[in-house]
Amino acid sequence: MHLLGVLGGMGWSATAEYYRRLNEGVDARLGGLHSARVLIHSVDFQPIDDAENAGDWDAMARTLVDAAQSLQAGGAEGILLAANTMHAVADRIVEAVDVPFLHIAEATARRVEAARQRKVGLVATATTMAGDFYTTPFEQRGIEVILPEEGQRPEVDRIIYEELVHGVIKDTSRRELRTVMQGMADRGAECVVLAGTEIGLLIEEDDCPVPLHDTTAIHVDQALDWMLSEG
Repeated sequence: MHLLGVLGGMGWSATAEYYRRLNEGVDARLGGLHSARVLIHSVDFQPIDDAENAGDWDAMARTLVDAAQSLQAGGAEGILLAANTMHAVADRIVEAVDVPFLHIAEATARRVEAARQRKVGLVATATTMAGDFYTTPFEQRGIEVILPEEGQRPEVDRIIYEELVHGVIKDTSRRELRTVMQGMADRGAECVVLAGTEIGLLIEEDDCPVPLHDTTAIHVDQALDWMLSEG
């Protein structure tokens, strides 16, 4: 089993979910007493969030590159970034390490393409919804990305950063995201991508009128395939 390096802490609730799912996945695939070979570097999220809010991508990249290089130095044979939004600097991480980088948006776009869905609704942070670093892998496959209505986006962002990142689950927020997803479905979305690694803690299949793609689950599946691959 390859040793996976996980860049975590953004936020800690998502990192905990990754760790649980990776171990459950290894257990399901191998049985016995097998567990996931994982090396985690959990960063302090506050300075990274401050850099994001200031638009200081260089500062964010430096922190994550340092963490990625420490994982490689510790023996990680591949690296996973357990946060959708921070993939805004994924290219900088890729350039800084000599091991495979498992990209969450690429994995998700491949899953949507395999499902033959051509219009996808995206639920994510404001940064992810505003940038092209996440939508490009979809557009390269001819998949149209539909965003929540502009007036709904600040509330989606607030739910993620003020509640889900802290592990707080509220029924009122679940109802809000249901409304958001219904609106995107009404505008033609054939599926919805939960492009925030904590959103799956709040939203389940029954909450959405169209099929859901949970990026955390997809990313973990990609990681398991890689961890248990030969070579």
